[in-house]
Amino acid sequence: MEFTIHEINNRTDLLPGITLGYQIHDSCSEVPMAVKVAFQFANGMEPFYNDTDSCSKSAAAAVPALVGETSSTPSMSMARMLGLFGIPQVSHYATCACLSDKRQYPAFLRTIPSDHHQAAALARMVKYFGWTWIGAVRSDTDYGNNGMAAFLKAAQEEGICVEYSESYYRTQPRSKLERVANVIRRSTARVIVAFVNSGEMRFLLEELARQPPPPLQWIGSESWIINPDLLRFNMCAGAIGFGFPRSVIPGLREFLLDLSPEQALKSPLLTEFWESSFSCSLKGSSGGARECDGSEDIRALQNPYTDTTQLRVTNMVYKATYAIAHAIHSVICNDTQCDKSAKFAPWQILDQLKRVNFTTKNGYQVSFDSSGDPVAVYELINWQVNKDGGLEFVTMGHYDSSRPKGQEFSMSRAISWVGGQNEVPRSVCSESCPPGTRKAVQKGKPVCCYDCIPCAEGEISNKTDSLNCVRCPPEFWPNAQRDSCLPKPVEFLSWDDTLSIILTVFSITGAFIAVCVTAVFYKHRTSPIVRANNSELSFLLLFSLTLCFLCSLTFIGQPSEWSCKLRHTAFGITFVLCISCVLGKTIVVLMAFRATLPGSNAMKWFGPPQQRLSVLAFTLIQVLICVLWLTISPPFPFKNLKHYKERIILECGLGSAIGFWAVLGYIGFLALLCFILAFLARKLPDNFNEAKFITFSMLIFCAVWVTFIPAYVSSPGKFTVAVEIFAILASSFGLIICIFAPKFFIIIFRPEQNTKKHIMVNIKRLLDGNLANAALTALDSFGTLHVNLRGLRFARAMEFTIHEINNRTDLLPGITLGYQIHDSCSEVPMAVKVAFQFTNGMEPFYNYIDSCSKSASSAVPALIGDSSSTPSMSMARLLGLFGIPQVSHYATCACLSDKRQYPSFLRTVPSDYHQATALARMVKHFGWTWIGAVRSDTDYGNYGMAAFLKAAQEEGICVEYSESYYRTQPRSKLERVANVIRRSTARVIVTFLAASDIKFIFEELTRQPPPPLQWIGSETWIIDPDILRFNMCAGAIGFGIPRSVIPGLREFLLDLSPEQALKSPLLTEFWESSFSCSLKAPQRGARECDGSEDIRALQNAYTDTSQLRITNMVYKATYAIAHAIHGVICNDTKCDKSAKFTPWKILDQLKRVNFTTKNRYQVSFDSSGDPVAVYELINWQVKKDGGLEIVTVGHFDSSRPRGQEFSMSRAISWVGEQKEVPRSVCSESCPPGTRKAVQKGKPVCCFDCIPCAEGEISNKTDALNCVQCPPEFWPNTGQDSCLPKPVEFLSWDDTLSIILTVFSISGAFIAVCVTAVFYKHRTSPIVRANNSELSFLLLFSLTLCFLCSLTFIGQPSEWSCMLRHTAFGITFVLCISCVLGKTIVVLMAFRATLPGSNAMKWFGPPQQRLSVLTFTLIQVLICVIWLTTAPPFPFKNLKYYKERIILECGLGSAIGFWAVLGYIGFLALLCFILAFLARKLPDNFNEAKFITFSMLIFCAVWITFIPAYVSSPGKFTVAVEIFAILASSFGLIICIFAPKCFIIVFRPEQNTKKHLMGKVPSKAL
Repeated sequence: MEFTIHEINNRTDLLPGITLGYQIHDSCSEVPMAVKVAFQFANGMEPFYNDTDSCSKSAAAAVPALVGETSSTPSMSMARMLGLFGIPQVSHYATCACLSDKRQYPAFLRTIPSDHHQAAALARMVKYFGWTWIGAVRSDTDYGNNGMAAFLKAAQEEGICVEYSESYYRTQPRSKLERVANVIRRSTARVIVAFVNSGEMRFLLEELARQPPPPLQWIGSESWIINPDLLRFNMCAGAIGFGFPRSVIPGLREFLLDLSPEQALKSPLLTEFWESSFSCSLKGSSGGARECDGSEDIRALQNPYTDTTQLRVTNMVYKATYAIAHAIHSVICNDTQCDKSAKFAPWQILDQLKRVNFTTKNGYQVSFDSSGDPVAVYELINWQVNKDGGLEFVTMGHYDSSRPKGQEFSMSRAISWVGGQNEVPRSVCSESCPPGTRKAVQKGKPVCCYDCIPCAEGEISNKTDSLNCVRCPPEFWPNAQRDSCLPKPVEFLSWDDTLSIILTVFSITGAFIAVCVTAVFYKHRTSPIVRANNSELSFLLLFSLTLCFLCSLTFIGQPSEWSCKLRHTAFGITFVLCISCVLGKTIVVLMAFRATLPGSNAMKWFGPPQQRLSVLAFTLIQVLICVLWLTISPPFPFKNLKHYKERIILECGLGSAIGFWAVLGYIGFLALLCFILAFLARKLPDNFNEAKFITFSMLIFCAVWVTFIPAYVSSPGKFTVAVEIFAILASSFGLIICIFAPKFFIIIFRPEQNTKKHIMVNIKRLLDGNLANAALTALDSFGTLHVNLRGLRFARAMEFTIHEINNRTDLLPGITLGYQIHDSCSEVPMAVKVAFQFTNGMEPFYNYIDSCSKSASSAVPALIGDSSSTPSMSMARLLGLFGIPQVSHYATCACLSDKRQYPSFLRTVPSDYHQATALARMVKHFGWTWIGAVRSDTDYGNYGMAAFLKAAQEEGICVEYSESYYRTQPRSKLERVANVIRRSTARVIVTFLAASDIKFIFEELTRQPPPPLQWIGSETWIIDPDILRFNMCAGAIGFGIPRSVIPGLREFLLDLSPEQALKSPLLTEFWESSFSCSLKAPQRGARECDGSEDIRALQNAYTDTSQLRITNMVYKATYAIAHAIHGVICNDTKCDKSAKFTPWKILDQLKRVNFTTKNRYQVSFDSSGDPVAVYELINWQVKKDGGLEIVTVGHFDSSRPRGQEFSMSRAISWVGEQKEVPRSVCSESCPPGTRKAVQKGKPVCCFDCIPCAEGEISNKTDALNCVQCPPEFWPNTGQDSCLPKPVEFLSWDDTLSIILTVFSISGAFIAVCVTAVFYKHRTSPIVRANNSELSFLLLFSLTLCFLCSLTFIGQPSEWSCMLRHTAFGITFVLCISCVLGKTIVVLMAFRATLPGSNAMKWFGPPQQRLSVLTFTLIQVLICVIWLTTAPPFPFKNLKYYKERIILECGLGSAIGFWAVLGYIGFLALLCFILAFLARKLPDNFNEAKFITFSMLIFCAVWITFIPAYVSSPGKFTVAVEIFAILASSFGLIICIFAPKCFIIVFRPEQNTKKHLMGKVPSKAL
């Protein structure tokens, strides 16, 4: 600064002819010294530095401007004081953002950027490098606290989380330093942001060096990041931060080094510098130090004084000095010359300083914005390791706040990170959640600490760090990574499907066979076998069969509107056409033989025209059914999304289920009719009788379609269609094979039999036996007086209390207390002026005629006041320097509890900290999570609301808006606040407002009232009776100071006469304004007071003693000071009137007072100077006359145990006089079964309630996450609890089980009955002729077959699983072995009749038994191997159904299972072949025909069983298997034993050897 002033004084263009002077003072970086210096500057006291220069002659004049201070905290104290006098202060290094507040620091400017910019830049840099998990350390000073607060706010906006935020100051105990160091060591954050002064940083790094932490990436503020003294700490290698731009000041180094011993002796500071630098003494040898001899070379010194390579802050001094010079130039100079005799005030310099805009000699722009700040320009500094292993500063880039947003940074070179790495270090609490997952905040931790939860089934997230997963649209499904929704694969039986190709081949093959048969029949249309079997109906039947084969193709391919209509109608019509032809052929056969009877003319009624008409009629009925179906509700393509979650089943919806079942039912009816007629034709001659073949075809048809029903119902997706096609093809092949294959064989391979003679031969042979019956079933939110009357009552209450004390004999006996009353007008300048008066002993202006005036020149021992927090803070800072105790009755700001800043401040009113906490807990208690917040824009409002918002955040309360207002602000600001309240969705408003501020807000709101709001008030206005006139506040609640009674106060207040009022200007103004008269000579028409005025008739805040709340705090404060003075000057019996004492002795005694007042209130102070917090819960209730009154509804006492502080005494009347608590939430609570999903860009209280995904639950309200149910559990309907999945198996109480059980037991009963009948007639020919031994064994095995189906019912267990498959396999093999034996016996018996044959010799009874035993033992061996290697086991199938468990028998070894089935199939095929070979044997004895029937049914059932078994889910798999067992067993017992039982029971005359040998003629049909 000295150099710059010399440079300015030597310039001719700036202040020409004017020589600037200067004074340099050392504040020692302490607030008391800084305030003392400010006093010197303001008062013009004699300086103590540079006193030999010309400035000393004008020292008595106030200085025009000041450069300094270096630190923020001293600068704040100086700026508060200098601002009162308008003296401009330009700081070069006070960076605290708080100094930009022009209301508090109106005369403060600076050439260094505000920490607000640095904090924002640091936060953006941290975000830029991807660090979301950091530690924070700050100096416990205004610089550190305010700077870190700004950084943390910016960091929060950037989504950065802070693991810890620690503070330290160099004068604090070492234990605090060790604690901070240990927090850093234990931290998981690898990046630390340090807003620390160099002094504190040095202590911290030295402590960390004792036990080094893991490598850390340090981010530094400008205070230490550019300090070369700290480069010795190698642990900070790689540190980065923002520093002020390095500069060059031409001539400065030469000026600094142009210092001789003689010059140094002129200044104590320079003397100390010279002696400490060269370890010598300039004033002669002292303390053993050598005398400086002039050989000392200042140029050889290497220290911060001589180092001009890093001129950063020095340049700020240079700029500040030039700024003041330019301002003075603008005040006293014109374009050509300056007026040396000009007189100017400091505020003129301040006004010009705000306007300066120039460029210094070294090229730096100097100007100030409206906040007194310059443009923020920083260098990005990196501490890099140099070649010798030390650290050095390297500039990596720049930051310029004047650039467009997003372009402030510019990088010039690469950064060297911690450990010399080139890669950016990682510091995150949790790694980023990749797409396919969502973030779930860990409970009780910051939002940066989260788990990555995979998206639930059916949900995706397609970006990193998604807060929520999004459910895919119904027709989409997540990919494997769950980061995108892919269209669900649409499943249908497509043409390129392997199954489709197989079915297509069979379909076309069938159609080709039908065409070939048609061609053969057409070629031989004149042959007897074609003509005899009704050629016209045969050709029509072949045509319809061709259509049947081809119509199955309509079921393949993507369903469309037309294909859906076509497939069902084409199938229905072609099958009716087919069966109509078969029915016609059957009728023709019957009629033809009826026509042979005498007198019969049957063929007359069913000739060719009637045959055609019947086929047409039957078909037209089906066409009519189809037309009605298609007209009313046709089939349609339908996307089935329910069966499979991951794919779509594209199928044909039935439209009208009645139409579908009508089509199938009609087919079934015709098939049944056809079967009955064919049964009636069983006795007709063999060679000509087509009815037998029709019966075979109808048996297959019925077996296929009956088995089709459970398969169709239970098969999913494309398998449903495949089963339907299979049934169509199987029944079509059955028809063409059974009806046309024999004729085709004769035409091609046996043409000699295709003669009329052969057809007519053996016409007398009759059929003997009955065909098995079968059926077809169809398919599925002040007064106007100038005097503040409450404030006047407070002052008079203090006066009353002092009079009361002076009249007491037990307190200060013989001592009379005096007092001075000053009015601060609730303004900081007036409050500071009053503080000066108290400290300097200036003459008071109130009560000046009383005895106190005689001692006014002495400092007061203590002070009561101020009523407001902001004036109290200014006074407390000043009074604290002199140790004068200040006891406030109404300054509630929590900041005043800080004893480092306000060491002599105490209060009898509780701190807002307690009130803020109590308000937050009350808001939480009533369930309000969405509130508005309005505060006074003062220290009271800002600090109080900050404490409330912090407590509210901890309680999970969200704030929709937080607005501030002060009564001196423009009306536009008031209107904006009112509009925010009106538009708000929050129905509850918490206010930390002074009564004077809220009055303006209420008046503005009454112009356009908002919806009814629940007001929550702070103690300042909630107990102010003046506000009760605003009816919109009915129902308001808040905490107030407890109401009290002060005996004698009301009489004292009312004991006021006009004569007494004239003694005080305040009382005079009160009297005149209250009674609208003048105590002095009447002025401006006002009447003269005549003594008739009755003060007792007044109704105002002065006379109202019904709500003595704050007044009681004045009473307690006055008594507290009296007790403290008593403790200093009195002993047990008397007081020393001549005792001398200092204010700090009173302060010391005040901290210890503990007494009870006359009105029974306890008075004491804690270590922060605060009392115990006791509040009344106040409610504004509507009176009978419609007005509002203050009602106490409860109490809060902070001394009670946590959770018991509240006590309620009566019910609260809410807004609108409701009895129920009003609701105020941003989002209603999420019920169990849902989870909270925060709405993007909104507070955490604004969320959507997302239903838990499939398979997940939440069992509490407002759950953050849903929990996946364990594998064997599934959510209930409400998705709020996991219930055990229902275990599905074919249980005994299942309807299906009961039906199957009935059939099973019925079958076994029938088998037993047949056995009994056979046993009774065991000697009869028909029993003996049909191999009685094998028959009994077959009946026994059939009984077991029926009963083994019961093993499939019930809960599978280890033993039941092994039993069911093995019992089924062995009993069926035993059964088929017996049938096989019987077939072989038939063959051998007739082979034995040939000459020279001894076939029966090789297959007698021993061989029959051995064959059955051998065949059965092979199956037993297969089962034993299966059970030994990998037996069936009970298995919980969790995959097929998500909502239930299929309890089934796992196969163990699939090879074993299919080996058992394959062996059964092999024996059945062998049996069928042998029975086929026996088809030519004589009818009466031939059992092979019945075996062939049974094997046909057996094969049809089990072939149809395979696709049904594979595709049927759950218990239907078991049901299908049981059905197949029962159907095949019934087929065997009916086909083989029913004819014999009929003869034995109903035709005993035929049960003779003679009849069996065919010697008895048969009767005609």
